[in-house]
Amino acid sequence: MRITRDNLLRIARETVQQRAASDPQMVAAYLTGSLLNSNPFLGNSTDIDLVLIHEEMPKALREIVPLVPEVHIDIIHRSRKEFSNPKEFRVHPTLGPELYNPMWLYETNHFLEFVQAALRTKYNDPDNVLARARKNSLGARLAWREMQTDATSGPEGLVPFLQSLFHAGNAVAILSGFPLTERRFLLEFPKYAEAVGNPGLAAGLFGLLGSNRLDADTVRASLPEWEKAFSDAATRQNVHASIAPARLAYYKNAIEALLAGEAPLSAIWPILHTWTLSATVLPLPKQTGWALFCETLGLTGDMLEERIEGLDQFIDTIDEILDSWAESQGV
Repeated sequence: MRITRDNLLRIARETVQQRAASDPQMVAAYLTGSLLNSNPFLGNSTDIDLVLIHEEMPKALREIVPLVPEVHIDIIHRSRKEFSNPKEFRVHPTLGPELYNPMWLYETNHFLEFVQAALRTKYNDPDNVLARARKNSLGARLAWREMQTDATSGPEGLVPFLQSLFHAGNAVAILSGFPLTERRFLLEFPKYAEAVGNPGLAAGLFGLLGSNRLDADTVRASLPEWEKAFSDAATRQNVHASIAPARLAYYKNAIEALLAGEAPLSAIWPILHTWTLSATVLPLPKQTGWALFCETLGLTGDMLEERIEGLDQFIDTIDEILDSWAESQGV
């Protein structure tokens, strides 16, 4: 199979046609994610992000459909009920940007046309932009608080730390663009920090992850242990939906491409995030590689406590940026 954007778009359309023909409950479908861009590939790998909307919510909320090692289809299922008040999407931090300009692939009774018309009205008004950013900032703060009130050790304890960082980064990104994605999170965050006039935020984010404690060679040397943990976890129940066998090359190729690029330490995020999610379902002996990687980053014990304090200050700084942005926009 030739992996080109045109071929993948054709597969997306054919998949939706097949699903619509076999499911009379399907109301609409659209394409989102990296395939909307002219170059969706990172390490010659990508995915086809489809959203299918149904009259009633099906049992499976998400499907990972393998195509070839480098490409899979990632299908999200939603119910019509979720779209009953599309004006609310103007301030939704993820669904708003997702629905603003997807590729419509199927609809009945102009369903998506009505949704998008309601969403786009005043979508870019400063008060709505600020609301989307503040919801991310709030998500960052809530995850930070979770670590104060329900502190746990091991991978379960690191998950809210990473969630908080991701929300915080997207609070900044939304002010001048669209939400950051998992594989490109650290790669693209610096340009958004620059856009809000605070390029030092990027150094702060990298610092909270411990990037100053290792180099690209150390990350590269950890890949075999990461791959082993990912492959093991992907076969287990109750693992996060992102950790699936069909997604291994999607992450591995991206990590290797980042390591070979101009910002090699941006590979820390996809390897650390997926390794942490994998480790949550692995027995303690199989968490050893993950634990050593986190120790190298300074994300264990007393060092993690210091990072959590730093995260508190990082979120405060972002809230100050949002306040300044609001004042500059007259909100």
